[in-house]
Amino acid sequence: MSTDQKQGSTQASRNKQPNIVVILSDDHGAWAMGCAGNHEIRTPHLDRIADQGMRFSSFFCTSPVCSPARASLMTGRIPSQHGVHDWIRDGNVGQSAIQYLQGQTAYTDVLADAGYVCGLSGKWHLGDSITPQKGFTHWYVHQSGGSNYYHAPMIRDGELVNEPGYLTDVITDDALSFLDRQDGSKPFYLSVHYTAPHSPWIDNHPQDIVDSYDSCEFETCPQEPKHPWSIKTAPWSDDQRENLKGYFAAVTAMDTNIGRIVDKLDSMDIRKDTLLIYMGDNGFNCGHHGIWGKGNGTFPQNMFDTSVKVPAIFSQPGIIPQGQVCDNLVSGYDFMPTLLAYVGCEQPNTLKLPGSSFHSLLLGESAPMREQVVIYDEYGPVRMIRTTDWKYVHRYPYGPHELYNLAEDPDERHNLIDLPGTQEQSVAMRGELEAWFARYVDPMIDGAREGVTGFGQIGLAGVHGKGKKMKNDS
Repeated sequence: MSTDQKQGSTQASRNKQPNIVVILSDDHGAWAMGCAGNHEIRTPHLDRIADQGMRFSSFFCTSPVCSPARASLMTGRIPSQHGVHDWIRDGNVGQSAIQYLQGQTAYTDVLADAGYVCGLSGKWHLGDSITPQKGFTHWYVHQSGGSNYYHAPMIRDGELVNEPGYLTDVITDDALSFLDRQDGSKPFYLSVHYTAPHSPWIDNHPQDIVDSYDSCEFETCPQEPKHPWSIKTAPWSDDQRENLKGYFAAVTAMDTNIGRIVDKLDSMDIRKDTLLIYMGDNGFNCGHHGIWGKGNGTFPQNMFDTSVKVPAIFSQPGIIPQGQVCDNLVSGYDFMPTLLAYVGCEQPNTLKLPGSSFHSLLLGESAPMREQVVIYDEYGPVRMIRTTDWKYVHRYPYGPHELYNLAEDPDERHNLIDLPGTQEQSVAMRGELEAWFARYVDPMIDGAREGVTGFGQIGLAGVHGKGKKMKNDS
């Protein structure tokens, strides 16, 4: 094929709305992939997708816990705009079911309006799990957000069921059935939301995969001394080695199923017509910093990079450059504008969204210059501002606060907040942080005013909760 023919073929593909498959995992640390440099964990299919696309080394969740981070991916809003400040503990099923994103536009609403057939297989965990929402016409979801991997509580065709099989396999089976029903008359969007590799890890994963890690030394996640803020429910009293084997096995079993999805797209001859995305909802520590868990693995909640960085891989052969690693700082609040720009859909101009599209990066072009390369995060009263070289964490109302020089201390070992000579830096970053949140926060559901503890949200936030407590302390 000549150069002109190749360019013409690429342009034709760009002009055609692609199919979209978004694979979203639960508690997958950005460090836990072979393509990210981990020599112990086996992720050949994620590595294959990375070889066929672009991996982001500095992709940040908007909140280091599942439900708020997922709500931000769906809506482009930060938690203090969408009102989901912690993982959803109540309001998933039954008479108390709550649609936490009711009245808010999700990117799947926009895709459905543009003619996409939208399907969801796996974890929803944003309230009222029994009711299809946000443009989805195929709806096979977990009743809550997590469970044992065998006999998991799911919702199929509007009915509460318990699936006897291994949940990661079962979610994939449903996703493949959705793909089988697509006839090419319309573009499709498919979310495959695994509960893996979230706990439980012991006695919950295929034993042959667990056993395959018997000789692993787990050098990539050394067990550091227990962090003084570590929560009581973290698995410190359990067999750490068995937990590590289970976590690694959960990732590898998920990777095997991701391979089934990629193979299916290949066999249908639509891989080149499909934007394939793999992401995690939040980061995870398996002993890093002396923590087992993510942001709520400690109290007060933490904002270590291992908690807020997520794996992120984008691939569409012929459109996205292959085998590329992008080091630009991007966030989950950038995801919605990027995806809509990629497929040529207009973002609703009524939304006051904080993110911006990194679509040009996916095409191998230079990204438009932002005012600053800055990432913001929040988890209730805990907020973070991060640049390439510095991180400042502020905890309302009393602290403690943190300041890290990432250029000299990338592992965040030395909190400089009280050292002489650092006050100017911390004051400047706090000013930037507060100005940014003041610009985007809905004061009626401001997380800094909510008593978020990390033990789950049981109702709507702020004034929408009609005076009822949204947090749960135990």
